[in-house]
Amino acid sequence: MSDNNDFGSFLSGFLVGGLVGAAVALLMAPQSGEETRGLIRDKSIEIKDKTVSSLEEAYARAEQAAADARTRADELAKVAQQRAEELRQRGQIVLEEQRAKISSAISSKAEAGEKAAEKPAEKEEKKSTTKKK
Repeated sequence: MSDNNDFGSFLSGFLVGGLVGAAVALLMAPQSGEETRGLIRDKSIEIKDKTVSSLEEAYARAEQAAADARTRADELAKVAQQRAEELRQRGQIVLEEQRAKISSAISSKAEAGEKAAEKPAEKEEKKSTTKKK
């Protein structure tokens, strides 16, 4: 933002300085009034043309900077989107791994529980078979 203010200040100073310098030079020159008016007219046209070309250049630079900024913003948005997708995929993989671990832990606990439940039943069978003998 300060670059724009600096450029505007420079341009204003350039124009005012040019006008003042031209006016002083023309008024101090030993010429007739008609010649002086013609020179003032010519110099004002020249300064106007320079101003217009400077403004056109500044406008073109501003448009190019805006286009570059839009392009860069689009590129950054694409990169951010890709990274978000990668993170989502990684998260999905971690989630599936954790689900598998939990399922495995539940299955092994269930098997341990079944084995523990079978042991008392086996002991009772042994007791009943030894009593029958």
